[in-house]
Amino acid sequence: MKTNISYLLTIIVVIVMGSCDSRLEPFETGGYKGTPVTIDPQWVKAEALPGQILLTWEVPEKDYSYLQIEYYDPLTKENRYKIASAGTTQMLIDDTRARFGDYTFNFQTFNANHQGGAVSEVKAKSGAAPATITVKSKTKVNLIADQLSTNAQEPTEGPIKNLVDGNSGTFFHTRWSSPQLPLPHWIEVKLNEPHENFMIYYMNRTDNTWATSGRPATVELQIGNDGETWEKVATLSGLPSAHSSEYWSNYVTPGKTFTYFRFYVTATTGNTQYFNLAEFAFYDVELDIYDPETVPLD
Repeated sequence: MKTNISYLLTIIVVIVMGSCDSRLEPFETGGYKGTPVTIDPQWVKAEALPGQILLTWEVPEKDYSYLQIEYYDPLTKENRYKIASAGTTQMLIDDTRARFGDYTFNFQTFNANHQGGAVSEVKAKSGAAPATITVKSKTKVNLIADQLSTNAQEPTEGPIKNLVDGNSGTFFHTRWSSPQLPLPHWIEVKLNEPHENFMIYYMNRTDNTWATSGRPATVELQIGNDGETWEKVATLSGLPSAHSSEYWSNYVTPGKTFTYFRFYVTATTGNTQYFNLAEFAFYDVELDIYDPETVPLD
């Protein structure tokens, strides 16, 4: 398909004179040369998406050759232009902000001779642009054996103190001997001070006993402040099953402080009624939060 040269010249003028969106792509205009239809604002619907506005519209076919949508972008402080062919019925406006309230969109149709129809005004709001959160730093909390407890210690091997002995060759094991205790089995940590944002680390048992059975498969991370009332703040799944494999959780942001923590195992590989680990660690995390809706503007 050959690109319409006169249309390309029009686009160039729009770019130079109107700070046009640099992502415009040229296309061939249709052959309609009559009076272009005026877009009725009632034909246009707007949907607020996270950091975006989706505009959709319905218009009679063959009543214009192309459509221009113009709006002022308060983020860049520029007028933006979007061009749509006659067959297009939607346009996604990205990089918008809820903080700016109403955006005003001017819809104008053109015929093949680039004669414009009347301008129609449509107002729409953006959804809030999502914040970006990254881990700025993590600090290991030095745990000692006296801070750890479990509901299902195996009496013949694998004491819970082995989780924090710094020796990956030792392990902790929940009860496998008779009588077995049904899941869930958990590791409970009594913390010495309040904590909030955190992540955890663990290493699977390093010897190849029982292949890949008895590894945590589904784990709830629970918090509390009295050792009796618990709140689930995350669920871990897709966990590694190979011996010696290591796991780092994503950061967890409970939105509150806590002094008790549980690693609460509800399912294991091989459907065993026990689990084992070589090492366990708890980390405080410092987060860097960039919120486009609140960051100061130039």
